[in-house]
Amino acid sequence: MENITLGQNGPSVTPLCIGTWAWGDKLFWNYGSAYGPEQLQEAFTAALEAGITFFDTAEIYGMGKSEEFLGRFLQQTQQPVQIATKFGPVPWRFTGQSVSDALTASLKRLQLERIALYQVHWPFAFLLSQQTLMNALADEVKLGRIAAVGVSNYSAEQMRDAHQILAARGVPLAVNQVRYSLLTRQVESKGVIATARELGVTILAYSPLAQGLLTGKYSIDSTETPTGARKVDPRFNKEGLQKIAPVISLLRNFGEKYDRTPAQVALNWLIAQGNVIPIAGVKTAEQVRQNAGALGWRLSDDEIGELEEVSRPWL
Repeated sequence: MENITLGQNGPSVTPLCIGTWAWGDKLFWNYGSAYGPEQLQEAFTAALEAGITFFDTAEIYGMGKSEEFLGRFLQQTQQPVQIATKFGPVPWRFTGQSVSDALTASLKRLQLERIALYQVHWPFAFLLSQQTLMNALADEVKLGRIAAVGVSNYSAEQMRDAHQILAARGVPLAVNQVRYSLLTRQVESKGVIATARELGVTILAYSPLAQGLLTGKYSIDSTETPTGARKVDPRFNKEGLQKIAPVISLLRNFGEKYDRTPAQVALNWLIAQGNVIPIAGVKTAEQVRQNAGALGWRLSDDEIGELEEVSRPWL
């Protein structure tokens, strides 16, 4: 598989990233009931076996547990692994030192001295100005504790501002992590994707399967009942599922042609956009193996266009 460079000159990473929000999180993901440390260890190992060595986490995932799990698993392999984590600009953090302290805590949990990518989790920084925040991140690049700087959920204008502040320090903005899938294409209509291309910023696409809607598991005829947050998500009710039926049908058609699942086709469509890396959240080794099936092949230009056309209602 061909690796992707984060931003203009950042680390080289695999074209699919493993998301670890569910690693230790009880609030959203019922960690400890249906899965636990053993399943997460197996998922980590399965990713490395599939050649996927890029993992995304955050200090807030499982209140630090996600980073701790990754730190523990990293000790058991000699294989080079690229880790991305995130800084939360919460109200009580308003100095450059708070950025440094948060990174120190994340590195301690990860048992690392340096990470590939450090991202700002959301754009509203309360009392911490973007100037202070970006300069603190540039300082950490100079100190060698982070290889690249990223942001998350930034608009086109916010991304441009961050890019400008960092550029003044000779540090490129490498990444903007945004919600992006065939059923969430607003980042295209709002100019985020075009601006990222212009600035040489790589897009990390979270929720690339739209909470499972693009797996084909949920349909009007399916016996699969949405659980957790999906129960109250209108996209999972009868009307919502009817609306997405044409997209799922086309994913199934292409899946049959390539002997792939709808989810693998949906991930492949994102990768085919160029300079876009989907973050596939996993809890088990089987989910890793399923997601890995998005790699090693490519939809044709016509098929990419057909999926673009059928998913236009979500622009």
